[in-house]
Amino acid sequence: MTGQVWKFGDNIDTDVIIPARRLTTSDPAQLARYCMEDADEAFAGLVNRGDILLAGENFGCGSSREHAPIAIRAAGISCVIAKSFARIFYRNAFNIGLPTIECADVDKIASGDHIKVDFANGELLHIETGAIYKASRIPPFMQELIDDGGLIAHIAKGLRKEAGGPTRP
Repeated sequence: MTGQVWKFGDNIDTDVIIPARRLTTSDPAQLARYCMEDADEAFAGLVNRGDILLAGENFGCGSSREHAPIAIRAAGISCVIAKSFARIFYRNAFNIGLPTIECADVDKIASGDHIKVDFANGELLHIETGAIYKASRIPPFMQELIDDGGLIAHIAKGLRKEAGGPTRP
């Protein structure tokens, strides 16, 4: 996966990702319109499908609402890479099919740069410099969640398989 980087700092909480005042809907397209608006009000209008969000420490801290990763994914972000994640955000992201990985070297990458993410090997290739940074790997069982489109789709696939039907809807 290759994309342009949108970079944010440390302690980006769920209210910055999708402000509580915007939680009058659970429609992903509507949430996407307000994604990251308190950190960068132009973000939602400029982000492109496949772009990558980078952040510092403790990304996704705050409330446990799933609206935050839903808004990020609906805005077009293909994955989130941070130095560290709040555990509830990390799990919610996988539950809705948004890959997240940790990388200590995010400070070496700037907004607007391009990176290629190798989930299998846990590496980031910084396109502009050619540098390769080590990142966490997604465990195989969590990669299945991503491949299936999130936890609900994964469970539905398992139920279809148990019933002897096709694993794809």
